[in-house]
Amino acid sequence: MLDKLLGYVSNKPEIYETSSSKFWDDEHISKGMLEAHLNPEWDAATRNHNFITKSVEWIASIANPVQYPELLDLGCGPGLYAERFHKSGYHVTGIDYSMRSIEYAINNAKTKDITITYKYQNYLNITYQEQFDVITLIYCDFSVMSKHDRTRLLNSIYQALKPSGKFILDVFTPQQYKDRKEAKDWDYNEGGFWSEKVHICLNSFYRYDESSTMLEQTVVITKDSIECYNLWDHTFIREELEEDLQQAGFTTVDFYGDVAGDVYKPDGNLMCAVAKKKGR
Repeated sequence: MLDKLLGYVSNKPEIYETSSSKFWDDEHISKGMLEAHLNPEWDAATRNHNFITKSVEWIASIANPVQYPELLDLGCGPGLYAERFHKSGYHVTGIDYSMRSIEYAINNAKTKDITITYKYQNYLNITYQEQFDVITLIYCDFSVMSKHDRTRLLNSIYQALKPSGKFILDVFTPQQYKDRKEAKDWDYNEGGFWSEKVHICLNSFYRYDESSTMLEQTVVITKDSIECYNLWDHTFIREELEEDLQQAGFTTVDFYGDVAGDVYKPDGNLMCAVAKKKGR
């Protein structure tokens, strides 16, 4: 175990090096993620619920569900956005890679007698063809993937949209990490978010400024195991995101300060893009 530990902490990871174990679908970690989703005041696994409501209202104003009825919510979690989209008049499909979140969403929709299609799936593997009018990817999920996977996903999203369909996403800009330096620390826990067992966390923050990418790494050490979780975040300038969207085929890209329609600010920490597919 010592060699394994030294391998994690003695060298800076290669960019986009994968975790040693699943994160989003981990049996224990997913409990804490769901709790964070459902806390109405937290901006943790998702944004606070008041902002979510405001965001859905804005999206419905720029993509009216009468004109754009079919909506796909990628990374839907436990359905917080999806239920509000449904209430706004959309026909909603939600995809997420956390079985716990999807099961919660399905059960909650049944309890409320809400018709939403939920799927447990890695959204990198979607194969829809011109099925949706609106596709959303919210809370900077686009930023956690490598360049290869981002390109792959954009191409799949473009194919999944009907002509004149809209893709709405948000990302962090370099301002989010402007003054943050690389650092390491550790903490001792008798249970908690990372494990139900007594454990030590070795936490590292790494910068890959040559590619505008950051890494939050947590190595979790219990009596019986060592696991390493690498959470990546690529930051975008407007020109890069616009170029990526245009290369996927989108003809029009509008920018905002967030997914609730705030005015775009060049020096802001956050950026929202609304990309439109060419109509017939």
